[in-house]
Amino acid sequence: MKTGTVGIVGLGLIGGSFAKAYHAAGWTVYASNRTERVLEFAKIGGDVDEMLTEENVGQCDLVLLTIFPEASIEALKKLAPYIGKKPLVMDCCGTKRVVCDAAFPMAEEYGFTFVGGHPMAGTQYSGYKYALVDMYKDQPMVIVPPTYDDIFLLDRVKELLSPVGFSHFSVTTAEAHDKMIAFTSQMAHVVSTAYVKSPTAKLHHGFSAGSYKDLTRVARLNPTMWAELFLENRDNLIYEVDTLINNLTKVRDAMEQNDRETLVDLLEEGRRLKVEIDGL
Repeated sequence: MKTGTVGIVGLGLIGGSFAKAYHAAGWTVYASNRTERVLEFAKIGGDVDEMLTEENVGQCDLVLLTIFPEASIEALKKLAPYIGKKPLVMDCCGTKRVVCDAAFPMAEEYGFTFVGGHPMAGTQYSGYKYALVDMYKDQPMVIVPPTYDDIFLLDRVKELLSPVGFSHFSVTTAEAHDKMIAFTSQMAHVVSTAYVKSPTAKLHHGFSAGSYKDLTRVARLNPTMWAELFLENRDNLIYEVDTLINNLTKVRDAMEQNDRETLVDLLEEGRRLKVEIDGL
């Protein structure tokens, strides 16, 4: 496997895990972070070789923006005049429309290549101390290229990301990504944080097992980041919330009316759909 140089903007869970994976693969790792203490810690630990700067960003083969969407746009604005033609630049944000709408024109103006990205991996924790060298191994990666059918660009993306071990790549548009992610990711966080707010939750110890843990795991979220993601994707997320409320109302109404037949039908519909969708 070829080695090279990667530049990483942000050393939280996502950026820190990329740094560890590329370091383990023998790459040179440049990084920047809002908190200098974290950057120094990463350098002492050997995951980062040098600070990512305007002077060395053009030496990178790959530049990853692993911070919040608005912060990624601002970081890219500062780096854009210095990137040049060598690096491939990719964001790793949870929504794609806002970042791609800003980054694609910037890339065209300054002559570098930008691709939207979303690694479909993570934990309920945040911060560099929770970063994992194998977090992306055998996990999916979503790619939003500027041109959907550029095979050479997609091959380049796959080669540059190969050291971290993604299992497969999905290629889509920013619009399609955000619509799907509202259901597969953001709704899980909405439901989890709403569910755990029941007064009964404080009394659950000794009465709960896997179901409670599975449903509440992602309630341990980063509120600032997820609020930004929710608002940037509010059109798609509101649709999913409204759909859920409608389905919950049907169950509630069946119970209120003591309508066993309807309740069985509603539960059976959900069971059947789960089997059809996931084969489980």
